[in-house]
Amino acid sequence: QVQLVESGGGSVQAGGSLRLVCAPSGYIDRYVYSSWYMGWFRQAPGKEREGVAGIGDNGSPTYADSVKGRFTVSKDNAKQTLYLQMSSLKPEDTAIYYCAAGPRNRLAGTSAWREPTAYFEWGQGTQVTVSS
Repeated sequence: QVQLVESGGGSVQAGGSLRLVCAPSGYIDRYVYSSWYMGWFRQAPGKEREGVAGIGDNGSPTYADSVKGRFTVSKDNAKQTLYLQMSSLKPEDTAIYYCAAGPRNRLAGTSAWREPTAYFEWGQGTQVTVSS
């Protein structure tokens, strides 16, 4: 079974940048991949998992208010790769970051993209630690 795999996490000082990458562990039919709505989530210790950013094939990216202007999500269908460019990082951005795939026809253009239960495939997560 193909799984999502994240990479790019690490430790940085406040104000620094990181780029997270998410890709399937194997090839997925291109029509299937393009039908996915992709989300980035994060979970800090003792907190619920929260939506950070989402992107579909034809719609505009969407972001949580806490990361607008600092994070940029993008998707390369040819490479079947999802990215999250994070800049101006703050200590409160410290969390495990997950990528997830959900049905584009149900998530694109709706607030449902923030709901973890709307996604059917998850990566194992990558740790991001921001020190002050």
